[in-house]
Amino acid sequence: MIRSMTGFARSEQSTSFGNLAWELRSVNHRYLEISLRLPEDFRAAEGEFRQAIAAIARRGKVEAILYFRPVTAAAPEFELNEPLLERLIERATQIRSRLADAADINAVDLLRWPGVVREGERDTGPQLAAAHVLLREALAAFADSRASEGGRIADLLASRCDLVESLANEVSGRLPEVRQRIRDRLNERLAQVAVEPNADRLEQEIVIALHKMDVDEELDRLRSHVVEMRKVIAADEPAGRRLDFLMQEFNREANTLSSKSQDVETSRAAVEMKVLIEQMREQVQNVE
Repeated sequence: MIRSMTGFARSEQSTSFGNLAWELRSVNHRYLEISLRLPEDFRAAEGEFRQAIAAIARRGKVEAILYFRPVTAAAPEFELNEPLLERLIERATQIRSRLADAADINAVDLLRWPGVVREGERDTGPQLAAAHVLLREALAAFADSRASEGGRIADLLASRCDLVESLANEVSGRLPEVRQRIRDRLNERLAQVAVEPNADRLEQEIVIALHKMDVDEELDRLRSHVVEMRKVIAADEPAGRRLDFLMQEFNREANTLSSKSQDVETSRAAVEMKVLIEQMREQVQNVE
């Protein structure tokens, strides 16, 4: 079954370290484009998050946002870079001994020196693990959303295919009548001429005229495109590009049918086909 490139999903979870929420949304796009917005503590896993999303979505512009609201915690722990601090004190003492009017060493200035004070390392492993689990849950809902929308598109495409096939059969059934009408029209025009025509030459000209106006091949190709489209819709794989190509083929045959038409009903059918094909083409733009 085909899938749409349009989808949405949101999953939330409360943990001991805070509230997590993934929000996924996508729209149609020629290729796969993933936009990730992550809190600072989760950036280390950005590559893994992207891989997980790419395994579900083959095409489309996907926006994935991870929201994190940490629980109220105690003040963060800080660590002193002891070796650096010792070297700074040593150098400051040496300089002070050389200057008669040197000020006392200011502890606050030492602490402001880059690298002397650093925030203690935190274990973000549980947070990342929870984010991965929650992303899998969100992606499952996201895939269901795209599949559901794809099912709606598939039903619409199938119904339009049925109508195109019905119109093609209708035109095909009228061809003997149209051909006879062309023969009668040529004979009527010749009857208005006082010259007796050569029977063999006349038949040859009629055959040439009928061949130029023959639409059997176009109708056969339209029906074969309908068969192929049904197969593509039923297949369990990305079908957007294949369907887009079929739309071009459908349109080409409908245009040729219209240009060759020598019958009002055939022209009407060709116009209706073009309308149906355009409706399908618009929907195909959303197929993965």
